[in-house]
Amino acid sequence: MGAWQPLPDDLPPEVRHFVEQLRTLKDSTGLSLVALGAKTAYSKSSWHRYLNATQPPPRQAVAALCRIAGLAGTDAERFGVRWELAVQAWPKPASLPVRPDGGQEYEDDPTLPWWDAPPDRAPQTPGGRLLRYALVLLVALLAVGVLAAVTLG
Repeated sequence: MGAWQPLPDDLPPEVRHFVEQLRTLKDSTGLSLVALGAKTAYSKSSWHRYLNATQPPPRQAVAALCRIAGLAGTDAERFGVRWELAVQAWPKPASLPVRPDGGQEYEDDPTLPWWDAPPDRAPQTPGGRLLRYALVLLVALLAVGVLAAVTLG
């Protein structure tokens, strides 16, 4: 646990307070960023961005850190509220892509983990393939049953 780099002076107070609290919570775990990354679904570099106010963390990253630090109930809910306030106030870098509504997007959506993010295109559902396999298996079983009935009957 080395010293943290100073946060930018122009950070909104909600963001500064949230990141300072997040840093304190991370430090209370005694884990390095590598170890924290190994215990969560977020990499060392992602945690570095979150804890240095370069990018807002997803809500699930904050929840994972709260669990690891042993926070639950009201204390964890407070972190959720701090997260909501910080994400709303988080400054958007000029280099981010612009959405159709004129807003900007972060590399990762701060409200969704990558596994819940909407896909760029409609996913091919495995349900259709599973249904085909089930039908093939059913036909095969029926064929074996008919063949057995014919040969034994």
